[in-house]
Amino acid sequence: MINRAILRRFSAVTLSLLILLGTDMPARQAAAQGRALALVRDAETEATIRAYADPLFRAAGLDPAGIRVLLVNDDSINAFVAGGMRMFINTGLLIRADTANQVIGVIAHETGHISGAHLSRIQEELRNATIEQIIGMILGGAAAAASGQAGGVLAGTTLGNEIAKRSLFAYTRTQESAADHAGMGFLDATKQSSRGLLEFFEKLEGQEFLSNPQDPYLRTHPLTTDRIDSVQQHVNQSPYSDVTDSPQLNARHQRMIAKLKGYLWPLSRVEQEFPESDQSVPARYARAVALYRVSRMQEAVALMDSLLAEAPNDPYFLEQKGQILYDSGQLAAALPVYAAAHDAAPHEPMITLGLAQVEVGLEQPDLNKTAIRHLEEITAIEPRNSRVWYYLSVAYGRDGNLPMSHLAQAEQAMAQGDAELAWAQAKRALEGMEAGSPGWLKANDLISEAQQRLDRYEEPPAP
Repeated sequence: MINRAILRRFSAVTLSLLILLGTDMPARQAAAQGRALALVRDAETEATIRAYADPLFRAAGLDPAGIRVLLVNDDSINAFVAGGMRMFINTGLLIRADTANQVIGVIAHETGHISGAHLSRIQEELRNATIEQIIGMILGGAAAAASGQAGGVLAGTTLGNEIAKRSLFAYTRTQESAADHAGMGFLDATKQSSRGLLEFFEKLEGQEFLSNPQDPYLRTHPLTTDRIDSVQQHVNQSPYSDVTDSPQLNARHQRMIAKLKGYLWPLSRVEQEFPESDQSVPARYARAVALYRVSRMQEAVALMDSLLAEAPNDPYFLEQKGQILYDSGQLAAALPVYAAAHDAAPHEPMITLGLAQVEVGLEQPDLNKTAIRHLEEITAIEPRNSRVWYYLSVAYGRDGNLPMSHLAQAEQAMAQGDAELAWAQAKRALEGMEAGSPGWLKANDLISEAQQRLDRYEEPPAP
């Protein structure tokens, strides 16, 4: 049986910072080990970004459910589209955005790249890449650009030298202008201002003429005076240019940014920007998260209680308090808090995962069965979430269903890009399954998919 200490290592921290190439680890532990961080998962931040993005996707004739928006833990300003319907946004861009409209403007522009099928050839080759592999290529490509090397570096991926020779995710000036035009059309269609896009360009304009620009956005999205003039002309003519963010949207944006700063900045910097004299919601939120990160749990809980006193049914406040209690070892106390968060937001995968994590950790048979149900709900939404499959393998194992535990481990391996391990675990799962059952069919599908990947990336024999 896997003990609670090992489960803690895989803790689904409310703002989970995932290690490059798929290793899951709590943010504090990763930071302490000096490991490179890649992806950010947080229910509130993701919901806020989806609120920005989904109307634009619909205006572009795209199905929002078919597009993944992922957050990259990188302080530089960048956003890009990769691997088909996957949009990546750096935390550095979010934190530097003064308004929601500025972020919305960038998302509108990137949506223009998706609708225009820009970089279609490389996108096709990346379609089957894991998220971690794409992040590896981005980090490698940025490092190569900074050192003056041509093309991208694959940083541990196995997609082949051909992609490495290309300039990854770099758009032509024609494509950039087309994405600007399309994005502004989407903003008009949703009755939103393009002023935020113009303000974002103005933030970057001073770097355009530097020989080695600071932010990678300029390397992959060439910014020209003509483009800025074109956006300015649209702002001058659009009937929606003076539309501003609603108070509710602005409050949501400020909460998101404060939470990100609480997780990503040192406590001293958080306390400098959000001193104790500042009793606003964003300030208390940022301090609570920052105190939690340095294990000052009682102070963090007290601040969360003050926020919950004003908004007792807020799912994200409840989730944050539940996570603090969980990481304090108070699993029994965390359970009803997470359950309340789940009741308030039943379709938030990260909140459901947090609840299931507590249910598994309490090691009670009835709760274990409930955890299986919750985890299976998430797999229908996020079939390549490796952490979900890890917990599901534990829960199935405790329930005595070893074939399904092996199948979950196969899914976990596939989500992390380990086709060889996925093949082996799926084979083990088949040994205890009835032929023709749903699990048996899924195991065979995984074996086939894993074999195809192994065949595709198999090294040629030595001459």
